[in-house]
Amino acid sequence: MRVLAVDWSGDARGGRHRIRVAEARPGRLLGVRGGLDREGVGDLLLALRNGPGPAVVGLDFSFGLAGWFAREHGCASLPQVWDLAAADGERWLAECPPPFWGRAGTRKPADDPARPLFRATEHDARARGLHPLPTFQIGGAGAVGTGSVRGMALLAAWRSAGLGVWPLDPAPGSSGVLLVEVYPRAMTGPVVKSSPRARGAHVAADRRIPADLRETAAATEDAFDAAFAALGMAEHVDELAGLRALTDATALLEGAMWLPPRGS
Repeated sequence: MRVLAVDWSGDARGGRHRIRVAEARPGRLLGVRGGLDREGVGDLLLALRNGPGPAVVGLDFSFGLAGWFAREHGCASLPQVWDLAAADGERWLAECPPPFWGRAGTRKPADDPARPLFRATEHDARARGLHPLPTFQIGGAGAVGTGSVRGMALLAAWRSAGLGVWPLDPAPGSSGVLLVEVYPRAMTGPVVKSSPRARGAHVAADRRIPADLRETAAATEDAFDAAFAALGMAEHVDELAGLRALTDATALLEGAMWLPPRGS
């Protein structure tokens, strides 16, 4: 099974200058590439369908929104959330209506147990000591909302074209492609990613990264995240190859991150 990871971008210009795609096998980084915008990533994913074997691709954007928000907007399933994002997402990003925040003049909503900002999968990640940000945050340091909204808007079309999307779909078997939501920070380990020197030292110390790829993998935070997400996924390729579709009602409405097993 091929293992790839995409460090995504919600940039209004398509993300070409930010998006990075990495590929790895167990114990070795195979490559990191740039130059693709979101449309180009879609073309790459669709091309993987024609490969000689199956592929799993990690994407670092939220595949869904909090369940209460989905239900308030008439959604009873994850594909309906994607359709909603395709229809209304650009308005959300332009107007930043509550519960979205992060644009100038907006504030984070007050805590409300009935309207949590985090999805269940993000609560699970936080219980493991990770710190994902809410998808409703569409501006500010580390915000993932813009990229997630623009990513969700594409998932329905990709799935209609034959790509599997976990947790709705299982691993592809002998052929096909499965997309999974990943959180690169779960696989980078502790490092100050904003520091080029720290990234370089972290890469240099990892024997899975060949010498000729070290500069590329450490060049930007985006390349760094893509490289380590691919490496982390590759370490668990057998688990990924055996993924089953989930039946949990919350996951089927909100989506779910794939995280490495505890202690790995």
